[in-house]
Amino acid sequence: MGTKNTDLVANFEATPQVKNNAAELHGVLRTAHGTVELAAGDSDNDDIVMLAPIPSNAAVPSLFIGSDTFGGSCTFNVGIYTTDGTVKDEDVFATDVADAGAMADVRFEAANIDTAGKKMWELAGDTSDPGGYFYIAVTMSAAGGTAGTLSWNISYVVN
Repeated sequence: MGTKNTDLVANFEATPQVKNNAAELHGVLRTAHGTVELAAGDSDNDDIVMLAPIPSNAAVPSLFIGSDTFGGSCTFNVGIYTTDGTVKDEDVFATDVADAGAMADVRFEAANIDTAGKKMWELAGDTSDPGGYFYIAVTMSAAGGTAGTLSWNISYVVN
C-alpha cells in the first residue's frame, strides 16, 4: 500500500516548511450572493446579467445559481467579464444551463476539474494577474422573454 501526498501535505511536511498558497489552504472564504428580478426584456438571447465583482486573485470553489422560468427555451452561460464589460470567457463555468432550476453548483459544469484552485485571472485566460476585479456574469444563450427571479451564491477565497 502506497501513500501519495498532495503538494499541500508535502509543503507542510517539508523541512523547512514551504508556504502553501492561501487560496488553497487556510485562505479566507468570502461570498457574493443575491437575487435580481429580471424584466421580460432581460432574458433575451445574448443579454448579460453581471452578478458580482470578484477579485482577480481569488479562487472560486463554488458557484450556485438558480432561477425562475424565463419562458421560451431559455438557457444561460456563466462566465467572466472585465469590469468594463468586455467578455473574457462567456461560459468558462457553465454552458446552456436550463432556467427554472433550483440553486445548483455550476462551478465545474463546463470547467475542467483541474481548474480547482485556479485564480480568476487564470480562468479568464490571462497570463498574469492584472489586479482589480472581474465580473462573474450570466449570459443568456437562448431567448426567454419573460420576467423572473435569478439568484446566486458565489464562494471565493483570497489570502
